[in-house]
Amino acid sequence: MTTLQLKKALINRINEIDDVSFLSEIKRMIDSNSKQQILKLTPEQRQEINDSKKEICDGNFSEQSEIDKDVAKWANEK
Repeated sequence: MTTLQLKKALINRINEIDDVSFLSEIKRMIDSNSKQQILKLTPEQRQEINDSKKEICDGNFSEQSEIDKDVAKWANEK
């Protein structure tokens, strides 16, 4: 069954359902898999993100490759 066929079959089956709680559960499952899911952040989380963005703009960061080298060097010293 192709993706399009599966979608059409599901739509047809959903159209036949009258149970509100069952439809609500289907919606919850679809929403949890949505690529456009909205993430709710606390004010503290927003501030941390803004602080991190400023640090990046100021050049206060390390490339992953540099970190990997440091970790490998540290591991070999033991």
